[in-house]
Amino acid sequence: MRKNLSHMSEEAYVIRKLSLVGIIGNIILSSFKLAAGICGHSGAMVSDAIHSASDVFTTVVACFGVRLAKKNADKEHPYGHERMECMAALILGMVLMLTGLGIGTEGLKHIMMATSEAAIIPGPIALWAAVISIFSKEAMFWYTRYYARLLNSAAFLADAWHHRSDALSSVGSLLGIGGAMLGFPVLDAVASVVICLFILKVAFDVLKDSVKKMLDTSCGDFYEKKLSDFILMQQEVLGIDMLHTRMFGNRVYADLEIRVDGDKSLREAHAIAENVHNQVIKDFPSMKDIMIHVHPEDRSGEREIQEKSF
Repeated sequence: MRKNLSHMSEEAYVIRKLSLVGIIGNIILSSFKLAAGICGHSGAMVSDAIHSASDVFTTVVACFGVRLAKKNADKEHPYGHERMECMAALILGMVLMLTGLGIGTEGLKHIMMATSEAAIIPGPIALWAAVISIFSKEAMFWYTRYYARLLNSAAFLADAWHHRSDALSSVGSLLGIGGAMLGFPVLDAVASVVICLFILKVAFDVLKDSVKKMLDTSCGDFYEKKLSDFILMQQEVLGIDMLHTRMFGNRVYADLEIRVDGDKSLREAHAIAENVHNQVIKDFPSMKDIMIHVHPEDRSGEREIQEKSF
Protein backbone atom coordinates (compact mmCIF):
# COMPACT_ATOMS: atom_id res chain seq x y z
CA MET A 1 0.00 0.00 0.00
CA ARG A 2 1.23 3.50 -0.73
CA LYS A 3 2.88 4.90 2.35
CA ASN A 4 2.67 8.54 1.28
CA LEU A 5 -1.14 8.55 1.22
CA SER A 6 -3.27 9.87 4.07
CA HIS A 7 -5.57 7.44 5.87
CA MET A 8 -8.72 8.43 3.96
CA SER A 9 -6.88 8.61 0.63
CA GLU A 10 -5.30 5.23 1.31
CA GLU A 11 -8.71 3.66 1.95
CA ALA A 12 -10.14 5.22 -1.23
CA TYR A 13 -7.15 3.89 -3.18
CA VAL A 14 -7.65 0.33 -1.85
CA ILE A 15 -11.41 0.42 -2.51
CA ARG A 16 -10.83 1.60 -6.09
CA LYS A 17 -8.14 -1.04 -6.66
CA LEU A 18 -10.29 -3.86 -5.28
CA SER A 19 -13.24 -2.78 -7.40
CA LEU A 20 -11.20 -2.60 -10.62
CA VAL A 21 -9.55 -5.97 -10.02
CA GLY A 22 -12.91 -7.60 -9.27
CA ILE A 23 -14.82 -6.07 -12.17
CA ILE A 24 -12.16 -6.34 -14.88
CA GLY A 25 -11.01 -9.79 -13.72
CA ASN A 26 -14.53 -11.21 -13.72
CA ILE A 27 -15.42 -9.72 -17.12
CA ILE A 28 -12.32 -11.29 -18.71
CA LEU A 29 -12.79 -14.62 -16.93
CA SER A 30 -16.52 -14.94 -17.62
CA SER A 31 -15.99 -14.09 -21.31
CA PHE A 32 -13.24 -16.71 -21.59
CA LYS A 33 -15.33 -19.38 -19.85
CA LEU A 34 -18.39 -18.61 -21.99
CA ALA A 35 -16.34 -18.98 -25.18
CA ALA A 36 -14.76 -22.20 -23.85
CA GLY A 37 -18.16 -23.58 -22.86
CA ILE A 38 -19.65 -22.89 -26.28
CA CYS A 39 -16.64 -24.13 -28.26
CA GLY A 40 -16.16 -27.12 -25.96
CA HIS A 41 -19.89 -28.03 -25.90
CA SER A 42 -20.00 -27.88 -22.10
CA GLY A 43 -23.22 -26.78 -20.40
CA ALA A 44 -21.42 -26.85 -17.03
CA MET A 45 -18.84 -24.33 -18.24
CA VAL A 46 -21.52 -22.04 -19.69
CA SER A 47 -23.27 -22.07 -16.27
CA ASP A 48 -19.91 -21.40 -14.61
CA ALA A 49 -19.41 -18.40 -16.91
CA ILE A 50 -22.78 -16.98 -15.87
CA HIS A 51 -21.77 -17.44 -12.22
CA SER A 52 -18.57 -15.45 -12.85
CA ALA A 53 -20.56 -12.72 -14.59
CA SER A 54 -22.72 -12.38 -11.45
CA ASP A 55 -19.54 -11.53 -9.52
CA VAL A 56 -19.32 -8.27 -11.45
CA PHE A 57 -22.63 -7.28 -9.87
CA THR A 58 -21.51 -8.27 -6.36
CA THR A 59 -18.26 -6.30 -6.67
CA VAL A 60 -20.17 -3.21 -7.77
CA VAL A 61 -22.55 -3.60 -4.81
CA ALA A 62 -19.62 -4.06 -2.40
CA CYS A 63 -17.83 -0.98 -3.75
CA PHE A 64 -21.00 1.12 -3.60
CA GLY A 65 -21.75 0.00 -0.03
CA VAL A 66 -18.23 0.65 1.25
CA ARG A 67 -18.05 4.09 -0.38
CA LEU A 68 -21.36 5.08 1.22
CA ALA A 69 -20.22 3.73 4.61
CA LYS A 70 -17.09 5.93 4.49
CA LYS A 71 -19.12 9.14 4.07
CA ASN A 72 -18.94 11.59 6.95
CA ALA A 73 -21.90 12.12 9.26
CA ASP A 74 -24.40 14.76 8.18
CA LYS A 75 -27.58 16.38 9.50
CA GLU A 76 -29.81 13.51 8.38
CA HIS A 77 -27.34 10.82 9.51
CA PRO A 78 -25.61 12.23 12.62
CA TYR A 79 -24.20 8.81 13.55
CA GLY A 80 -22.64 8.25 10.14
CA HIS A 81 -23.33 5.81 7.31
CA GLU A 82 -21.55 2.64 8.46
CA ARG A 83 -24.70 0.52 8.25
CA MET A 84 -24.80 1.01 4.49
CA GLU A 85 -21.98 -1.51 4.32
CA CYS A 86 -24.12 -3.97 6.28
CA MET A 87 -26.88 -3.45 3.74
CA ALA A 88 -24.42 -4.22 0.93
CA ALA A 89 -23.25 -7.37 2.76
CA LEU A 90 -26.89 -8.44 3.19
CA ILE A 91 -27.44 -8.09 -0.56
CA LEU A 92 -24.27 -10.07 -1.30
CA GLY A 93 -25.30 -12.75 1.19
CA MET A 94 -28.67 -13.07 -0.56
CA VAL A 95 -26.95 -13.30 -3.96
CA LEU A 96 -24.68 -16.04 -2.58
CA MET A 97 -27.68 -17.92 -1.22
CA LEU A 98 -29.59 -17.69 -4.51
CA THR A 99 -26.45 -18.74 -6.41
CA GLY A 100 -26.04 -21.80 -4.20
CA LEU A 101 -29.71 -22.74 -4.48
CA GLY A 102 -29.57 -22.32 -8.26
CA ILE A 103 -26.51 -24.56 -8.55
CA GLY A 104 -28.06 -27.16 -6.25
CA THR A 105 -31.40 -27.15 -8.07
CA GLU A 106 -29.77 -27.63 -11.46
CA GLY A 107 -27.58 -30.37 -10.01
CA LEU A 108 -30.61 -32.28 -8.68
CA LYS A 109 -32.39 -31.92 -12.02
CA HIS A 110 -29.41 -33.34 -13.89
CA ILE A 111 -29.11 -36.24 -11.41
CA MET A 112 -32.78 -37.16 -11.96
CA MET A 113 -32.46 -36.83 -15.74
CA ALA A 114 -29.03 -38.43 -16.04
CA THR A 115 -30.36 -41.80 -17.17
CA SER A 116 -32.73 -40.37 -19.76
CA GLU A 117 -30.55 -37.68 -21.34
CA ALA A 118 -28.09 -38.33 -24.09
CA ALA A 119 -24.60 -37.68 -22.84
CA ILE A 120 -22.73 -34.80 -24.44
CA ILE A 121 -18.96 -35.20 -24.31
CA PRO A 122 -17.25 -31.82 -23.81
CA GLY A 123 -13.97 -30.86 -25.45
CA PRO A 124 -10.58 -30.38 -23.74
CA ILE A 125 -10.83 -26.58 -23.92
CA ALA A 126 -13.67 -26.67 -21.39
CA LEU A 127 -11.50 -28.72 -19.03
CA TRP A 128 -8.63 -26.24 -19.28
CA ALA A 129 -11.03 -23.35 -18.74
CA ALA A 130 -12.16 -24.94 -15.46
CA VAL A 131 -8.55 -25.31 -14.27
CA ILE A 132 -7.72 -21.68 -15.12
CA SER A 133 -10.92 -20.53 -13.41
CA ILE A 134 -10.12 -22.39 -10.19
CA PHE A 135 -6.67 -20.81 -9.83
CA SER A 136 -7.86 -17.34 -10.92
CA LYS A 137 -10.87 -17.21 -8.59
CA GLU A 138 -8.93 -18.63 -5.65
CA ALA A 139 -6.27 -15.94 -6.17
CA MET A 140 -9.01 -13.28 -6.28
CA PHE A 141 -10.47 -14.70 -3.05
CA TRP A 142 -7.20 -14.37 -1.12
CA TYR A 143 -6.46 -10.95 -2.63
CA THR A 144 -9.91 -9.54 -1.80
CA ARG A 145 -10.00 -11.09 1.66
CA TYR A 146 -6.60 -9.59 2.55
CA TYR A 147 -7.69 -6.05 1.73
CA ALA A 148 -11.19 -6.58 3.14
CA ARG A 149 -9.60 -7.32 6.52
CA LEU A 150 -7.38 -4.24 6.26
CA LEU A 151 -10.48 -2.14 5.60
CA ASN A 152 -12.52 -4.10 8.16
CA SER A 153 -15.13 -4.36 5.41
CA ALA A 154 -17.98 -6.87 5.69
CA ALA A 155 -19.11 -6.10 2.13
CA PHE A 156 -15.73 -6.81 0.52
CA LEU A 157 -15.31 -9.88 2.74
CA ALA A 158 -18.65 -11.15 1.40
CA ASP A 159 -17.38 -10.38 -2.11
CA ALA A 160 -14.24 -12.43 -1.37
CA TRP A 161 -16.38 -15.40 -0.41
CA HIS A 162 -18.32 -14.98 -3.63
CA HIS A 163 -14.99 -15.44 -5.46
CA ARG A 164 -14.42 -18.60 -3.39
CA SER A 165 -17.91 -19.87 -4.31
CA ASP A 166 -17.04 -19.35 -7.98
CA ALA A 167 -13.81 -21.32 -7.50
CA LEU A 168 -15.83 -24.15 -5.91
CA SER A 169 -18.27 -23.99 -8.80
CA SER A 170 -15.34 -24.37 -11.19
CA VAL A 171 -14.16 -27.41 -9.20
CA GLY A 172 -17.58 -28.91 -9.85
CA SER A 173 -17.26 -28.04 -13.52
CA LEU A 174 -13.82 -29.66 -13.62
CA LEU A 175 -15.11 -32.87 -12.04
CA GLY A 176 -18.20 -32.89 -14.23
CA ILE A 177 -16.32 -32.22 -17.47
CA GLY A 178 -13.62 -34.73 -16.54
CA GLY A 179 -16.25 -37.28 -15.54
CA ALA A 180 -18.15 -36.76 -18.79
CA MET A 181 -14.96 -37.22 -20.80
CA LEU A 182 -14.39 -40.48 -18.90
CA GLY A 183 -17.98 -41.63 -19.44
CA PHE A 184 -19.59 -40.55 -16.14
CA PRO A 185 -21.57 -37.36 -16.86
CA VAL A 186 -23.61 -37.65 -13.63
CA LEU A 187 -20.52 -36.58 -11.63
CA ASP A 188 -21.11 -32.99 -12.74
CA ALA A 189 -24.54 -32.97 -11.11
CA VAL A 190 -23.36 -34.66 -7.90
CA ALA A 191 -20.50 -32.17 -7.51
CA SER A 192 -22.93 -29.27 -8.04
CA VAL A 193 -25.11 -30.41 -5.14
CA VAL A 194 -22.11 -30.72 -2.81
CA ILE A 195 -20.84 -27.28 -3.85
CA CYS A 196 -24.33 -25.88 -3.22
CA LEU A 197 -24.05 -26.87 0.46
CA PHE A 198 -20.69 -25.09 0.84
CA ILE A 199 -22.02 -21.91 -0.78
CA LEU A 200 -25.16 -21.92 1.40
CA LYS A 201 -22.98 -22.23 4.54
CA VAL A 202 -20.93 -19.18 3.47
CA ALA A 203 -24.14 -17.26 2.64
CA PHE A 204 -25.54 -18.07 6.09
CA ASP A 205 -22.36 -16.80 7.81
CA VAL A 206 -22.36 -13.56 5.78
CA LEU A 207 -26.06 -12.90 6.49
CA LYS A 208 -25.67 -13.74 10.19
CA ASP A 209 -22.74 -11.33 10.59
CA SER A 210 -24.58 -8.55 8.73
CA VAL A 211 -27.75 -8.91 10.80
CA LYS A 212 -25.68 -8.98 13.99
CA LYS A 213 -24.09 -5.64 13.10
CA MET A 214 -27.46 -4.12 12.18
CA LEU A 215 -29.00 -4.96 15.58
CA ASP A 216 -26.60 -3.03 17.86
CA THR A 217 -25.17 -6.29 19.20
CA SER A 218 -22.59 -5.92 21.98
CA CYS A 219 -18.93 -6.53 21.20
CA GLY A 220 -18.76 -9.43 23.65
CA ASP A 221 -17.16 -10.11 27.03
CA PHE A 222 -13.58 -10.35 25.73
CA TYR A 223 -13.67 -6.94 24.02
CA GLU A 224 -15.43 -5.26 26.96
CA LYS A 225 -12.98 -6.78 29.46
CA LYS A 226 -10.04 -5.50 27.42
CA LEU A 227 -11.65 -2.07 27.16
CA SER A 228 -12.51 -1.83 30.87
CA ASP A 229 -8.99 -2.87 31.90
CA PHE A 230 -7.58 -0.15 29.67
CA ILE A 231 -9.93 2.48 31.14
CA LEU A 232 -9.06 1.55 34.72
CA MET A 233 -5.39 2.17 33.89
CA GLN A 234 -6.12 5.83 33.06
CA GLN A 235 -5.10 8.47 35.56
CA GLU A 236 -7.55 9.26 38.37
CA VAL A 237 -10.22 6.77 37.27
CA LEU A 238 -11.33 5.11 40.54
CA GLY A 239 -13.73 2.59 39.07
CA ILE A 240 -16.26 1.69 36.40
CA ASP A 241 -19.97 1.54 37.25
CA MET A 242 -21.24 0.63 33.79
CA LEU A 243 -19.85 -0.21 30.35
CA HIS A 244 -22.03 -1.02 27.35
CA THR A 245 -20.78 -1.51 23.80
CA ARG A 246 -22.64 -1.92 20.51
CA MET A 247 -21.71 -2.57 16.91
CA PHE A 248 -22.72 0.08 14.39
CA GLY A 249 -21.80 -1.43 11.04
CA ASN A 250 -18.11 -2.25 11.43
CA ARG A 251 -17.53 0.44 14.08
CA VAL A 252 -18.14 0.46 17.86
CA TYR A 253 -20.06 2.82 20.11
CA ALA A 254 -19.71 2.64 23.90
CA ASP A 255 -21.53 4.08 26.94
CA LEU A 256 -19.37 4.39 30.04
CA GLU A 257 -19.85 5.46 33.66
CA ILE A 258 -16.66 6.07 35.65
CA ARG A 259 -16.00 7.10 39.25
CA VAL A 260 -13.62 9.94 40.13
CA ASP A 261 -12.74 11.74 43.36
CA GLY A 262 -15.82 13.72 44.45
CA ASP A 263 -13.64 16.59 45.65
CA LYS A 264 -12.53 17.33 42.10
CA SER A 265 -13.85 20.48 40.46
CA LEU A 266 -16.09 20.26 37.40
CA ARG A 267 -13.18 21.30 35.19
CA GLU A 268 -10.95 18.60 36.66
CA ALA A 269 -13.65 15.92 36.24
CA HIS A 270 -14.14 17.08 32.67
CA ALA A 271 -10.40 16.77 32.00
CA ILE A 272 -10.30 13.21 33.40
CA ALA A 273 -13.25 12.13 31.25
CA GLU A 274 -11.84 13.84 28.18
CA ASN A 275 -8.52 12.07 28.66
CA VAL A 276 -10.29 8.69 28.90
CA HIS A 277 -12.27 9.50 25.75
CA ASN A 278 -9.19 10.49 23.76
CA GLN A 279 -7.09 7.52 24.89
CA VAL A 280 -9.82 5.00 24.04
CA ILE A 281 -10.34 6.49 20.58
CA LYS A 282 -6.57 6.40 20.02
CA ASP A 283 -5.92 2.82 21.22
CA PHE A 284 -9.11 1.15 19.91
CA PRO A 285 -9.25 1.85 16.14
CA SER A 286 -12.73 0.32 15.72
CA MET A 287 -14.18 2.70 18.35
CA LYS A 288 -16.10 5.51 16.69
CA ASP A 289 -17.31 7.26 19.85
CA ILE A 290 -17.63 6.69 23.59
CA MET A 291 -20.15 8.54 25.78
CA ILE A 292 -18.78 9.10 29.31
CA HIS A 293 -20.76 9.85 32.48
CA VAL A 294 -18.81 10.90 35.58
CA HIS A 295 -19.89 9.73 39.06
CA PRO A 296 -18.27 11.71 41.91
CA GLU A 297 -17.16 9.51 44.79
CA ASP A 298 -16.67 11.23 48.14
CA ARG A 299 -14.39 9.98 50.89
CA SER A 300 -17.23 8.58 53.01
CA GLY A 301 -18.01 6.13 50.22
CA GLU A 302 -21.34 7.77 49.41
CA ARG A 303 -21.80 8.98 45.87
CA GLU A 304 -23.66 11.93 44.54
CA ILE A 305 -24.42 11.31 40.92
CA GLN A 306 -23.38 14.02 38.60
CA GLU A 307 -23.31 13.24 34.90
CA LYS A 308 -21.08 14.64 32.26
CA SER A 309 -21.25 13.53 28.62
CA PHE A 310 -18.89 13.81 25.72
